[in-house]
Amino acid sequence: MQLKTTILKYILKNNIAAAVLLVMTATGFSQVVVVDSTGVAKEQIAVAIDIVETKVDSLKPFQKYKVEGVSAVIGEYVIVEFDIDLSYQELKAQGVPTEDITRCQLMGKLMEDKLYAHHAKQDSIVVSDNEINQQIDQQMDYMISELGSEEKVAAYYRKENISELRKELFDVNKTLKLASEMQRTIIEDVEVTPEEVRSFFYEIPEEERPVFSAEVEVAQLVVMPEITEKSRQDAIDQLNGWRNDIVENGTSFATKAVLYSKDGSAQKGGLIEGVRRNSPMAKEFKDQAFSLLEGEVSEPFETEFGFHILKVDKVRGQELDIRHIIIFPEITQATMDAARTKIDTIRASIRDNITPFADAARLYSDEVETRNNGGQLVNPVRGDTRFDLTKMDPTLGAQVYDLKEGEVSKIYSDSDFKGKTSFKILMVTKRYEEHPAEYVKDYEKIKELALKQKQIKAIEMWQDKKIKETYVNVNEDYTDCEFSGNWVKK
Repeated sequence: MQLKTTILKYILKNNIAAAVLLVMTATGFSQVVVVDSTGVAKEQIAVAIDIVETKVDSLKPFQKYKVEGVSAVIGEYVIVEFDIDLSYQELKAQGVPTEDITRCQLMGKLMEDKLYAHHAKQDSIVVSDNEINQQIDQQMDYMISELGSEEKVAAYYRKENISELRKELFDVNKTLKLASEMQRTIIEDVEVTPEEVRSFFYEIPEEERPVFSAEVEVAQLVVMPEITEKSRQDAIDQLNGWRNDIVENGTSFATKAVLYSKDGSAQKGGLIEGVRRNSPMAKEFKDQAFSLLEGEVSEPFETEFGFHILKVDKVRGQELDIRHIIIFPEITQATMDAARTKIDTIRASIRDNITPFADAARLYSDEVETRNNGGQLVNPVRGDTRFDLTKMDPTLGAQVYDLKEGEVSKIYSDSDFKGKTSFKILMVTKRYEEHPAEYVKDYEKIKELALKQKQIKAIEMWQDKKIKETYVNVNEDYTDCEFSGNWVKK
């Protein structure tokens, strides 16, 4: 009972820093969610996964510092003191207070990760080195932007050079990815029956049932400024000019990308490594890439993201390393004004009850993803149409927070990651006020909580079994720690 109450209460909190702290102190949560090793490419902490109560480690951080001392061996993995120090650095980089986080807590988390990773290898779970290297590139870019140079980054992590740090990061990231995949396989077949959901809910005392925050269902209508034929042709002509300079005059493609490309790969000379036919990229982009020979440069082509040229740098079996340049056609003030006038007219028609919002979205919205559904937005975390007002994207939440059901927002402008501006209006199609949990009304949420509890139990059982089967040796400095699992086999 205490477990269920704890899970339901914690689920209502949306404090990420607190969640990270709880990762270190609570058995179930730390087992189900792997916190990214550097905090740079942070994964979103699943709101529904919660904690199992356990004894909080009472030891304070050690005052001494041991250089590369071995702290534990888990299967084929060795945990050294640097791993724990790195964990502290990562939490600080995320803005998480570390004063009350002990080395024992971090040690427990590291041992769990190593246990998962060890058995992932035993079960032949494969993680691509190229995937890990791309993640490290993102992490390094972020750290350099924060600290100013590679040398400062290496010094911050107490490494002699950046290559040594990259090797450490590779090992850490590879381990975490293996651990994550192992955890996924443990819980992927766990399901709950309607009777289990019912029992889960009604065993919680009524006075301890959670209060769910206010939620809304929202529809959106988007009008984008038109791209004129002249703007399109200007973009193509510009790309053709650069292509000719590269092909005819031998100019470096990478240099052109650094100078002119409009996406994040520009700082790496437009380089994108490990492109496969199933990579999550535009079909037109992949079709162009796989139609070229090594060293060839494409003609200009268009995707939903902009206009491109690309070069195949290297063919590695079924993978390509490519460089690309992307630019966006110029949007004129005249087309901006026309788009604003258009959405103003549409809003007036909706407001005056001439055209229902859903019909207007189907007829006039430029957002393909929501147009056919009458503009209805889908919560990307939960997969349904309900949004918790306290957890919504701040920009979206600010527009709908005070709207009544059926009321249309004012027109506002928004910019996407490509810098393209659009005009939007929103409508709250359904509003759910804050309320105590109700079995029928909140069944999906309750089902999710019941499932997470069952997954936590599955993880606990797996861990207890595998600790017994795995070689574990913990340094005497940590034998007095109160770990959640039987790591110190007394």
